[in-house]
Amino acid sequence: MHFHGTEVRQRALTLLRGGAKNADVARELNVPRGTISYWKHEDRAKRGECPGREAPLCPRCHGRALDETAYAYVLGLYLGDGHVSRHSAHRTPSLMIALDDAWPGIQDETEAALRAVFPGNATCRVRRKGCHNIKVYSMHLPCLFPQHGPGKKHERRIALEPWQQDIVDAHPWAFLRGLIHSDGCRITNWTTRLVGGERKRYEYPRYFFTNKSDDIRKLFCDTLRAVGVEWTILARGNDPFNVSVARKASVALMDTHIGPKY
Repeated sequence: MHFHGTEVRQRALTLLRGGAKNADVARELNVPRGTISYWKHEDRAKRGECPGREAPLCPRCHGRALDETAYAYVLGLYLGDGHVSRHSAHRTPSLMIALDDAWPGIQDETEAALRAVFPGNATCRVRRKGCHNIKVYSMHLPCLFPQHGPGKKHERRIALEPWQQDIVDAHPWAFLRGLIHSDGCRITNWTTRLVGGERKRYEYPRYFFTNKSDDIRKLFCDTLRAVGVEWTILARGNDPFNVSVARKASVALMDTHIGPKY
């Protein structure tokens, strides 16, 4: 068994109290993550910061207030690149949203939204090659994400419950933002034209949303229509997986509320 000195432990606690992640502290000090977690728990207990063992309340089961804007955003992320699972090592289901490391700002926004939706549950990030999985554990994930089920989303029916549709109707841009941040992008196309005998280059931005699920694409398109954004379907071969927003006024509207990934 390896024993760590008090200086190492105090350095770890200083970093943790400053907001550093357990995994980052473990890597920096070359200390097992389990040890870091134990030190953090003991430190919080001594300072009276432990939340206790009472299970966090559920908005659906117990009527707890729900941050609807954050939920609409997380719902979009979940329908794009998220899934609910229960591993044998954990009794509690987890919601995991996979996000590319090219967009660290979206990872931060996702974690903040998860904390707003699940204020009594801890979030974490799991490093993968080229991306991070943003995770939260809760026994009430099936209550908030009834779309969860066996198999891939594009192979089964995906429909919102009436209470979810009410939230999306009230916060459509947050929902669209989550969908774009998970399965969408903003790109700049270009073309050339002859003007007065001189060939000039023109650039124009557009948005794409790509998802194999007909139901999820319909939810995206229906919400675009509700906020006044025009869209078209671009087929990849015989598969209409891509939704395109290219008209100038619609792109400007998307830029106002969503903008490029960051």
